[in-house]
Amino acid sequence: MRNFLGRRRSNVVRRQETTPLQPAGTAPISVHADKTDAERDPFCYSSRLCCCPRTLVLTPLGFSLLRQLSDGAFHSGEDLAARVGLTRARVSQLLRQAETAGLSLERVRGRGYRLVAAPDFLDGGAVRSALVEYGVTLAANGLSPLKAQNADDDIGLPGGEAPVEIQSKPAIHLEIVDQIDSTSSELLRRAPRRDIHGAAIAAEWQTAGRGRRGRTWNAVAGGSLTFSLGWRFEQGAGFLAGLSLAVGVGVIHALEKEGIQGVGLKWPNDLIHRHLKVGGILVELNGDALGPSTVVVGVGLNVRMPRELKRDIAQPVSDLASVVGRGAPAIDRNRLLARLIAELSATLATYAHDGFAPFAAEWQHRHAYQGKPVRLLLPDGAAVLGKVAGVDASGALVLADGPRRARFLAGEISLRRA
Repeated sequence: MRNFLGRRRSNVVRRQETTPLQPAGTAPISVHADKTDAERDPFCYSSRLCCCPRTLVLTPLGFSLLRQLSDGAFHSGEDLAARVGLTRARVSQLLRQAETAGLSLERVRGRGYRLVAAPDFLDGGAVRSALVEYGVTLAANGLSPLKAQNADDDIGLPGGEAPVEIQSKPAIHLEIVDQIDSTSSELLRRAPRRDIHGAAIAAEWQTAGRGRRGRTWNAVAGGSLTFSLGWRFEQGAGFLAGLSLAVGVGVIHALEKEGIQGVGLKWPNDLIHRHLKVGGILVELNGDALGPSTVVVGVGLNVRMPRELKRDIAQPVSDLASVVGRGAPAIDRNRLLARLIAELSATLATYAHDGFAPFAAEWQHRHAYQGKPVRLLLPDGAAVLGKVAGVDASGALVLADGPRRARFLAGEISLRRA
């Protein structure tokens, strides 16, 4: 183990990635990794950060049944079969598989089935109502508008775009989907032909959710929040170096306004409670070095995670339900999603005008490792020791060793307590 002055400066990770500045996650999860693809459960009540080698997929059929049962009431097998267009035997099979995927199912002869802890699925109407309540201007339903050069057809043409004035706080285009590969990937795919400034996508299930350092980020159906928000900036990558840290401050503000206290930040982009991870942030950007830039901000939060799945995860994790504790009102994911979008919109607008400076002091105050001895794990496996002195104006971590200082930019670096 060496202190940071023992490393050659050229070996310090210095990239301020203009492609994925990604939030922490790890390998995919599969609670039935020994099954073939054909045998895997159509329900998958899965989580992230598991060392298992395969990711299960929560199919539209599984979602259809879950939504029928999400009211917590009893539903007969005959009624469920009629609603989803299956045989009663197939419904029974799917519900048995749902139990093995982490859902608690009650069966009562003559009454049918019900979920003991029914997931509260996201509802677009409820989220939009809360956004209006929080003072957010909503755009008309549907996809964000095509860019001017693509208005005649839906195909991006070569050549530069006509300059368009960037609104500081655009109207929010909200979409909520059951399943998608990745909310961030979808916005990035749209960016060449659509204006994603203010476009927000939330998903119950991501089949290819992405985390920092290329890791997979999967969610708990009905128990997580995974969403992405598109934004445009006049400035380039250098100006946006501290954006992921500012987003962390915005997320904390949203949580506290919804009564969720005690969540802290961990450099560069983790959300933690008592050193247990509850979420992460992903910032990806495209654009010219001097601007303008298109940014996609991705946020993933554990809201309610089954205890059994926590034990399978490769690092210590928690969820927001544990943060608020027993006896607290249930967390309303619709209102929380709306609050997050509202706060991040304000955060991004402030950053576009003033950069990281307005957020630096608060970020350091909320950094769980501020002033503590730590070690940074570099990609080559070497460890760097020092005490956290804070972050600089670009969001780079500053480590102290006595009177000496060294800075580390966000990138392929992991932070652990010493």
